[in-house]
Amino acid sequence: MAHNDTTAQQTIAEATPPGSPRTLRTRLLDRFFLEGQVLETEQIAARMRRIRIGGPALSGLDWLPGQQIRIATGDPDADGIMGRIGELRTYSVWHYDPDAAEIHLCVMDHGDGPGATWGREAKPGLAVRFRGPEGTFTLRPDAPYHLFAGEETAAAAFGPMLRAVPGHVPVYGAIESATEADRLPLHRAVALTRPLRGAASAARSQTLLDAIRTIDLPAEPGVAYLAGEARTIQMISTHLVRERHWPRRSVVTKPFWTPGKRGMD
Repeated sequence: MAHNDTTAQQTIAEATPPGSPRTLRTRLLDRFFLEGQVLETEQIAARMRRIRIGGPALSGLDWLPGQQIRIATGDPDADGIMGRIGELRTYSVWHYDPDAAEIHLCVMDHGDGPGATWGREAKPGLAVRFRGPEGTFTLRPDAPYHLFAGEETAAAAFGPMLRAVPGHVPVYGAIESATEADRLPLHRAVALTRPLRGAASAARSQTLLDAIRTIDLPAEPGVAYLAGEARTIQMISTHLVRERHWPRRSVVTKPFWTPGKRGMD
């Protein structure tokens, strides 16, 4: 779901000699990051916090539902550039209000990594630096219908995508979670199945694959959006292409994570 992005950190570090004034560091950071502050946090699901970020720099952003921002998880008050950036972590934008100049994120508590720690400790008033929005995992407006498949990490991207689907366009799909308490509130949820995997792993999820297999889809393919764990995405993509004979161009994928591998969104 998140990965490191060292390009900005390396460029800033190389451009900032030791002992440079704080104002110079700030100007360099401003070249690569936008800045806002946490306005509110809310426990929106058992392991998911909604973090509302606002500020003048968030007005008029070019955002499409499904796109992401990259959060600098470092200490905003640290003396060194690298300390202030920390590691970058990528989060889908749950909601964007250009008039209020606010972005809402849903941050999953999934361990002790820098992203999960940042999400747990974020409080109103915290300065937040980020890059984006960015990404091509967005709705295809010409699709005759849309199919969504993923687990908890995908739900944050799917939420705004579902809200953006015109009311006359059919929606199908399955969004898996470990328990009912882990479910994010989703628009048009009646059109989706919400399977529970219990204690089973979300990696290579047979539960999610079986849920997609049982959906009665139209004879002609629509567009599928598969997000979350990489191996599960591959299984569902194979099912659509080989068993339902969808063209590969109709299957849009976004792997956020897989066990034991870093460097993925």
